[in-house]
Amino acid sequence: MSESYYLGFDPGRDKCGLAIVTEFQQVITHRVVLADQALNVINQVLATYAIQAIIIGDQTTSKIWQKKLKEGISQEIVIKTVNERNSTLEARDRYWQMFPPHGLTKLLPPGLRHPPRPIDDIVAILLVERYLKAVR
Repeated sequence: MSESYYLGFDPGRDKCGLAIVTEFQQVITHRVVLADQALNVINQVLATYAIQAIIIGDQTTSKIWQKKLKEGISQEIVIKTVNERNSTLEARDRYWQMFPPHGLTKLLPPGLRHPPRPIDDIVAILLVERYLKAVR
């Protein structure tokens, strides 16, 4: 029996987060891409992995991106939306779990730490996790 993969997609105007996560919540890969490159990257992912569904957040640019996905991806695939409320705050905490702080950053209280890079990809991971939790 082969494992199922899900593509988490945190859409944005300038940049988008992408994450490939298994049905067992194992993160295969994650990255942030420029919004104008997102469809090309998604098509590459779809050509490489047997993606069961694209999991997209339901906020800001979601409706626009759902339309872009339906028109711009090379194969028919299920697109599911999930509530992304508070996902950025949760992603900030997850970032520090995945990449523990070093040096002086370690001394700062967690609420004052800011990740040194965009965390849209971490949000994409959380979206898949929320989806999987909801369907179980």
